[in-house]
Amino acid sequence: MADDSVSLFTSIGLSEQKAKETLKNEALSSVLRDAVLQAQLVLGPSIDKVTGTLLYNVSTRLKDTKRLGFLVGYITSKKIGTDLQLNAALDYVKGHPVDPIDVADFEKECGVGVVVTPEEIEEAVEAVIQKYKEQLLEERYRFNMGLLMGESRNKLKWADGKIIKNEVDMQVLHLLGPKTEADLEKKPKATKQKAPENEKKNNEVLNGEVKVQTTSLMEQLRGAALNFHKPGENYKTEGYVVTPKTMELLKQHLEITGGQVRTRFPPEPNGILHIGHAKAINFNFGYAKANDGICFLRYDDTNPEKEEEKYFTAIRDMVEWLGYKPYAVTHASDNFDQLYEWAVELIKRGHAYVCHQKVEEIKGHNPPPSPWRERPVEESLLLFEGMRKGKFAEGEATLRMKLVMEDGKMDPVAYRIKYTPHHRTGDKWCIYPTYDYTHCLCDSIEHITHSLCTKEFQARRSSYFWLCNALDVYCPVQWEYGRLNLHYTVVSKRKIIKLVETGAVRDWDDPRLFTLTALRRRGFPPEAINNFCARVGVTVAQTTMEPHLLEACVREVLNDTAPRVMAVLEPLKVTITNFPAEKAFDVSVPNFPADESKGFHTVPFSSTVYIEQTDFREVMEKGYKRLTPNQPVGLRHAGYIISVQNVVKDQSGKVVELEVTCTKSDVADKPKAFIHWVSNPLMCEVRLYDCLFMHKSPEDPSEVPGGFLSDLNANSMTVISDAMVDQSVKNCKVFEKFQFERMGYFSVDPDTSAEKIVFNRTVTLKEDPGKV
Repeated sequence: MADDSVSLFTSIGLSEQKAKETLKNEALSSVLRDAVLQAQLVLGPSIDKVTGTLLYNVSTRLKDTKRLGFLVGYITSKKIGTDLQLNAALDYVKGHPVDPIDVADFEKECGVGVVVTPEEIEEAVEAVIQKYKEQLLEERYRFNMGLLMGESRNKLKWADGKIIKNEVDMQVLHLLGPKTEADLEKKPKATKQKAPENEKKNNEVLNGEVKVQTTSLMEQLRGAALNFHKPGENYKTEGYVVTPKTMELLKQHLEITGGQVRTRFPPEPNGILHIGHAKAINFNFGYAKANDGICFLRYDDTNPEKEEEKYFTAIRDMVEWLGYKPYAVTHASDNFDQLYEWAVELIKRGHAYVCHQKVEEIKGHNPPPSPWRERPVEESLLLFEGMRKGKFAEGEATLRMKLVMEDGKMDPVAYRIKYTPHHRTGDKWCIYPTYDYTHCLCDSIEHITHSLCTKEFQARRSSYFWLCNALDVYCPVQWEYGRLNLHYTVVSKRKIIKLVETGAVRDWDDPRLFTLTALRRRGFPPEAINNFCARVGVTVAQTTMEPHLLEACVREVLNDTAPRVMAVLEPLKVTITNFPAEKAFDVSVPNFPADESKGFHTVPFSSTVYIEQTDFREVMEKGYKRLTPNQPVGLRHAGYIISVQNVVKDQSGKVVELEVTCTKSDVADKPKAFIHWVSNPLMCEVRLYDCLFMHKSPEDPSEVPGGFLSDLNANSMTVISDAMVDQSVKNCKVFEKFQFERMGYFSVDPDTSAEKIVFNRTVTLKEDPGKV
């Protein structure tokens, strides 16, 4: 049965891996099976990929399955043939739950039968461009092209967005001509006016103070801007508990630190850091740097079951990759002896006791009080010593602290039994401290001034202060900020492990993930990630951002740092029959056309070149500006214009070669377009990426009932194994970045070998409106 279902699902274009993954979701696989079988009754066993994708999408997104047959009928009859139409159809049936459906109204709302011709697209775009013609001629390529796209789409609701975009690009090029050096210069940023007093309410509020976002992370993190306490003035913080020893301890603290700001970044070494950690790194290391302080990298290694050396190494690598150097690298385990002594002291002071409640008994918001809460101190001391010596089984006893936390949980666990050797201490311990016990005490030992953590730890602030004061040790101040999340991804360690185990991604550094190692492999510069964190701002509110906002930061950095080269992803051979030289010669290409002071590289130019298949059409279409039998084009940087003389096809009728003649561009009429090309190229592999998930919130059951594994985008990675790139990249290094002219920004992947270079597309040149 399973094999039959796999075969059924692969018949609509799913990979075998995706088909097997779909089978794990019984509800989804049942709906999809019904949809495919119904479609096969009409179309036969062979279903094209476009139809298959629509069938898969309707199966994953349709909540009212009684309408499945109705929608499948429209898909198989090709009345619904695009995602745009399917989205409208799903919205319609959701908004009209009562049968019967008004078919005429449904078809009207879904654009059924609406055919948008190329002429209509051309006319609509022409009308919009005519409307803004004067402004376009004045501002040229600095004009907001998104305005043209938006108004054109409003005129043509059911037209393909990519075709509209191509038409807009071609008509703009026809009106303005190719970009000049002046067009490529950066547009000066407008000076932002200070927000009026009555507009301040629209800005984020942090610790009671209005925070207007600026472009400088360091400026945002100045102590005065955040309204944090000054070192040694911990007692001025709201909620800070002052004891008879507080002032004496603060005086000793200042003598040790000299009044210096001290922070720490405390990751658990049981997984790879992700984009949310980037904000934490920037906040902790950045706050120390902005205030002339120091920051510790402290591994919270209190759970030996999940810790591995590769995580320790990768975490430090990512911190340093983002541009920060720890003042010192420490471990919670450095302090295991001291922490144990303090636990004994806590029992002696009547603040902790040994408990035998099971884990399941103390879960939940209002767990029952422990029957051992008033156990005699001497008895708890003996039992705790027995725990240390291995006299109890795992789960048989814990050490708990006597306090009620802000979230209503009573008596958090301080120590639990784990018979697992530790990465650093070996078999010395069979009891390990918890985060609630360890974190504040390690902060105290390292004399941290500002313990910065995400907002979910706010409920632990009272226990943080309580424990330091219960032991009469220096008490730092905990400050909370909003964590950073992204749409279309998951960052949970458990879920990423699941993606790796099921083969949905290759490893933690798969470029479709948003772990920091994955972003580095995809080609994201660390400066861009830091800039993104600065733009998000230092806010208390939890923030969930769109990936394209991060990609915009990447483009800004790479536009200034990634040299231009030429590459062809889908090559079409072009033979120049009147090549103007006896042999190939070199052509000089600027590394950065907008700033030729950054140097040049050379590429060979011979009688055989390769262009993109999409840059040639055998049949001229209205509005098409590139190469046709009746329309010449220029070759970028070569100084020549080519004209088609003969089209060579294979036995199946596919165009495999063009025979052309060339003319120097300074003696010929100006062509409508210039295209990129390669000659005597290097063969390379190119990997193109899209969102890993179909929905914004793959972990949200209301959006994805089948769970995040059912929401995987089957087209999240496309591998082009026979792409070509010019010779200038021959000696490139792993992670080196380039802009492929007209194609996007690309980075050299670690899979590169002496035999073949592998490139990852980091981002496109512009945001792709057709992206998932």
